[in-house]
Amino acid sequence: MFSNIGPVQLLIVLAIVLAIFGTKRLRTLGSDLGSAVKGFRSAVNDADKTNEQISESSEDADFDNTPAEETRKEKNDA
Repeated sequence: MFSNIGPVQLLIVLAIVLAIFGTKRLRTLGSDLGSAVKGFRSAVNDADKTNEQISESSEDADFDNTPAEETRKEKNDA
């Protein structure tokens, strides 16, 4: 479908876009897009760090030494 698009056609499309939007608007659009991508990356990194902290701090339950069993052991030892 797009096999017939060459560099000349791309330059024509770029000229049309510049004529419609202007260079200033395209520059602000580019900086807005860049800041949005940067914000998204930092949010993903923060979420990854939070998930790592949760997985490191979570422990499995220890059913061998429950409080009821400890009191039974103490009573049996006495």
